[in-house]
Parts: sequence; structure tokens; C-alpha cells
Amino acid sequence: MTIKELKHYPEMAEPQLRPRYSGVATFFRTPLVDTLDGVDIGVIGVPFDGGVTNRTGTRHGPRAVREQTTLVRRVNQGTGVSPFDMVHVADCGDAFLEAPYELIAAHKEIETFFAKVKQAGTTTLAVGGDHSISLPILRAIAKDGPVGMVHIDAHCDTGDDYLGSRFHHGAPFSRAVEEGLLDPKRVIQIGIRGSINHKDMWKFSHDSGMRVVYMEEFTDKGWKWAAEEAHRIVGGGKTYMSFDVDSLDPAFAPGTGTPESGGLTMVEAQRLIRSLAGIDFIGADVVEVSPPFDNGTITSMNAANVLFEILCVLAPALAKRRI
Repeated sequence: MTIKELKHYPEMAEPQLRPRYSGVATFFRTPLVDTLDGVDIGVIGVPFDGGVTNRTGTRHGPRAVREQTTLVRRVNQGTGVSPFDMVHVADCGDAFLEAPYELIAAHKEIETFFAKVKQAGTTTLAVGGDHSISLPILRAIAKDGPVGMVHIDAHCDTGDDYLGSRFHHGAPFSRAVEEGLLDPKRVIQIGIRGSINHKDMWKFSHDSGMRVVYMEEFTDKGWKWAAEEAHRIVGGGKTYMSFDVDSLDPAFAPGTGTPESGGLTMVEAQRLIRSLAGIDFIGADVVEVSPPFDNGTITSMNAANVLFEILCVLAPALAKRRI
């Protein structure tokens, strides 16, 4: 027997059409599932921040972003895309960890989780967590061969050893190239900025052939040019997208571990992502939301909207592959 009987609004049988303040919070008010049967795109939280080098708290990011996605409606007014009508999207819960205090073991757990997602034929849309989670996700979904990447961030994250570890959140993509998961010549990094400790901090990116778009070039040429450059660099091959919220100016995302002044506005981020439509995206992540440093949930709310914009290019890419 259904406890709540609908008398006046039968359309409210669909949870996404109920008042947004009601119900149990799930990503985009989609069904919360513990199996992957029939799930085309799984939105998955990765509550882990064992790889941070500065401010902690991103383990709480997935829960905060999940809450804010309940404010998002079904249709992207800017593009007309309705991802929920194109593919079956579900909240697949969290890739929570049994060994969160040991970095290498934690990454292996994450890799195992996402390998099962890939095996089920489900496309990954992950929410971190710190940026180190991108490496085990790529290990799972790019094990058949290197992919390209659109990486939107304040930092290249192609560092090396830091205080005894080569697997922290400032180095996932150098490790991914070394492991044959990324084709560096099909990688573009957009929004790079901030002070550095030495001039060659991002030497790996340049030497390996990645296209690095520093914030000065982005502001001079604009989001539309950056999107065109991304299309040129990644071409028609399989591509991953990784969005670090610290790519946004701290006015739009104060709640993150390594904020850098002078970043993207939300409008620039939205227009940039929308203009990436047509790229063959096979997965994506949004990372580095740290609610303890947030102000009025602005960071998690903006991250939720970035997540929706990414979903609106991920869903058409998946639908196109099925034609």
C-alpha cells in the first residue's frame, strides 16, 4: 500500500516533478540504486580526501553536491538538452572505502568499484573527493587503451613526489600518462593559474605534449575559443572530462582545498562545457568540493550545476554511440 496517495497532481508520481525540497536527497532526484541493471549513466560519489596537500574536507563533497542537485530541473534551458529523457540516469551511491587511511589501498578500492561499473556497461559521472580519485577511475575505464581528456582546473596536477608520495591530488595525470591511460597529445588543460614554487612546476604537461591553456590566454581569447581548441586537441576519439571546482574563481567556489584567485566565472564554465558538445565523452568527474570551507553552500551549488552541464554533454555522447 502506498502511504502517500496522489489526488490532484498525478505527475508527482515522478520524483523529479515533486517539490524540490521534499524527498530523500539523491543526485538530480534520480533513483538510488545498488545494482547497475539498465543504468546508462551512474552518478557516483567518491568521499575520499586522503590525497590532499592542503585543506581537507572533500570527503564531505559528494553529500553536499548531492543535496544541491535536488535544485536542478530536468531540461537545460540554454541548450534544450533533457538528459533524463535520452538515457537512464541513476544515483549509484558512494564508492565508500574500507581502507581510507592508506592511499594506495584506497585507490585500489576505487579502481575496483569503477571497474565493475565499466563491466556493467554503465558510464561514470563521479563526484569527489580530492583530485587523486581521477587516477583510479581512469585505471578502470581506460584500461583498454589511452583516452584524451578535457581538464578544467587551476592546476595541471602533473606533479611528482610530494612529501613521500607520487599519488596525491597534485599528480594524478602525470601518473595516468605514465601508466598509458591518457594520450598526452589529446589532453587540454584549461584555466591554469596561481603562484608556483618554481618555474618548471608543470614541466611534465609541456614535455609530454599536453595543451596547457593558462588563465591569461583564456581571458584574452575567451570560452568559445577555448572550446574550439578543446575540440581540435581531443579530436574524435574517446575522451574523459575532469572538472576541479578550483578552476572557478573563489568568488564562486570558496569551499575548496587549493583556491586560486582570478579564475573562471560560472557563466564562462557553463558556456565552455556546453560548447564541448559533440566530443565523444566516455566519463567525467567533478572534484575538490570541501564543504567545511564553503560559504552558504555556494561551492556545492555551483558544482551541482557544473555536474548537470557535464551530464548534458555526456548523455548525448552516449546516445550517439548507440546509434
